[in-house]
Amino acid sequence: QVQLVESGGGLVQVGGSLRLSCAASGRTVSGYAMGWFRQAPGKEREFVAAINWDGGGTNYADSVKGRFTISRDNAKNTVYLQMNSLKAEDTAVYYCSFGLTGWGTSGRQGYVYWGQGTQVTVSS
Repeated sequence: QVQLVESGGGLVQVGGSLRLSCAASGRTVSGYAMGWFRQAPGKEREFVAAINWDGGGTNYADSVKGRFTISRDNAKNTVYLQMNSLKAEDTAVYYCSFGLTGWGTSGRQGYVYWGQGTQVTVSS
């Protein structure tokens, strides 16, 4: 069993930045893709970003490209999401996810474990 704990969420103004962290325990993240998803009130959970097992490949939702950066530190069993130039529409609960394979995917079915989420609120 894998436990994922997100941190770093909070309240920030439009144009600001936040860095989310996801610490994994119970299994090493090495060898597995990791992803970030988000869910706004009344909306479906949507893909944000994913990173391959070695950090050599990443992919992003069009809505966050150029503003968000996903990274990982396998030695620390941790994945990060750097969020810059935040917009009001980025407000959501952000979830970390542990991949079924080493290759990141934008589909929820590609992930087997999920964290409890961290709230990000961007105020205008």
